[in-house]
Amino acid sequence: MMRETTDILISGGGVAGLAAACAFGSAGFRVICIDPTPPVTDGEADGADLRTTAFLQPSVPVLEAAGLWDRLAPHAAPLQVMRIIDAGGEDPVARLTKDFDATDISYAPFGWNLPNWLLRREMVARLADLPNVSFRPGIGFARMLTREAEALVTLTDGTQISARLVIGADGRNSPVREALGIGARTMRYGQKALAFAVGHDLPHDNVSTEVHRTGGPFTLVPLPDRNGQPASAVVWMEPGPEVARLAALPVAEFEAAMTARSSGVLGPLRLLTRRSVWPIISQIADRMSGPRSVLLAEAAHVVPPIGAQGLNMSLADLRCLLELAEANRSDPGVAAVTDPYHRRRHWEVQARVTGIDLLNRASMVSAPSLRDLRAKALEMLYSARPIRVTLMRAGLGVRPLGATKAPV
Repeated sequence: MMRETTDILISGGGVAGLAAACAFGSAGFRVICIDPTPPVTDGEADGADLRTTAFLQPSVPVLEAAGLWDRLAPHAAPLQVMRIIDAGGEDPVARLTKDFDATDISYAPFGWNLPNWLLRREMVARLADLPNVSFRPGIGFARMLTREAEALVTLTDGTQISARLVIGADGRNSPVREALGIGARTMRYGQKALAFAVGHDLPHDNVSTEVHRTGGPFTLVPLPDRNGQPASAVVWMEPGPEVARLAALPVAEFEAAMTARSSGVLGPLRLLTRRSVWPIISQIADRMSGPRSVLLAEAAHVVPPIGAQGLNMSLADLRCLLELAEANRSDPGVAAVTDPYHRRRHWEVQARVTGIDLLNRASMVSAPSLRDLRAKALEMLYSARPIRVTLMRAGLGVRPLGATKAPV
């Protein structure tokens, strides 16, 4: 059988895998990107991913280098303020509100928010402009044999690919991770998330709002106006049975429930899209690299949707990997790429997964005394400006001056 050859084989055509294909293709590498499920690029179509992604400041240069940012920016809503509301009193109303304003640390917004289905649409369009990239939706990863000079990958259609480097960006149940024999530690919360878009009469003023009560945060993230009216994306986290109940409510009852859970911060909320349901876990792979291969995005780490960390961690993976590959352009799969990638990224990923796990558990508490303690902790952290600024910089993935770097 004839073998195809390529520099980079990417298993996974989600947002992270498509971004990696655009980035490596724009850098001049030969790329094949596969995914067993063709991407849904229409927000009205069945199977469309109605979640949104907020690209934080450090992710924008990655998207620019990949030839994506000019395509995405016209559709993005800026996030100028991150607002945290504690509504953990007897009634579901705001009893403590704290604003983290990007002007405290930067001239630019914290980030920019876009729908996931639109990201797929623009990324697929970008790939079509790159003659050195072959995107093959409907074809998946079957098995892999690694050798000193190559990785031999068999696809589900029987095609064999000889690749210098294999990137597993194929999700939390990654076939590439399984083929490498790399384990993963998973933390389950009994939570699920509802994702949908809403309209509202009050402007969001580019403020992203997390409302904490019990079960998990209720998060409103700005979207561009729809039909001249303000709109926001919502991620609503609750225990699994409660999400099932909410998802089945008639629209009028659901709108009343979500308006109450939002503490009414944007006035009455109107449902604009269907409701999609997503399981919530934390997960981290034991390693992020193997022979001639690396793990990226959810193949390496999964976090609850708190603080816009998920895909931004994935783009930090991509930035690190691309820098190492460009320094070893003649063979991007050598150990001088894969080993430092693991060392540089795994320590930071572990820290962020742990931190977000703690934040999620704090957001879930139901006992009034623990909710009171959560509110006091927020008040204390916010009141000290140096701590507040450090938290904002850490959330963006920007190290403070003098911070210790990862081991090389």
